[in-house]
Amino acid sequence: MATRGSRLPVQKTYKLYIGGKFVRSESGRVSPALGGNETTIANYSRASRKDFRDAVVAARAAFGGWAKQSAYLRGQILYRAAEMLEMRQAELSAELARADGARRGRAEEEAALAIDRLVHYAGWTDKFSQLFSSVNPVASSHFNFTSPEPSGVVVVVCPDEPPLVAMVSLVAPVI
Repeated sequence: MATRGSRLPVQKTYKLYIGGKFVRSESGRVSPALGGNETTIANYSRASRKDFRDAVVAARAAFGGWAKQSAYLRGQILYRAAEMLEMRQAELSAELARADGARRGRAEEEAALAIDRLVHYAGWTDKFSQLFSSVNPVASSHFNFTSPEPSGVVVVVCPDEPPLVAMVSLVAPVI
């Protein structure tokens, strides 16, 4: 039986996903991912500026026409992401519980909420621009035009080990 303060072996070192491949960070730096009881449960590669640049170049090559894709297609991609998470929801919940030290029920709620959030944003992709494009007067000689259209590749920086729902809430609206 494990005692308080005992360390489990680190299960995995996660690499960066750039250009369709898992690669080591250019710097080789890694950081620990801590579980709910402050034990290292994995390590993850830390991206350097060069890694960011390489990721942007790869994303532009893969999704160069992303901003020109139909809202319907972008929504279908979000629906597919939700479907894939739902297929592995039990595994995802178990990993969230292990990583956060949360009760299993709480981890199941977080996984379900992340899936719901993806479905929510998927449903908005083909409605948002019709409802929210506007010209807003901001001063007598100026105006502010808002057109919620995808602009292309963006880099989202999250804190180490963000809650899943927070990460989905940052990424899904950008898509």
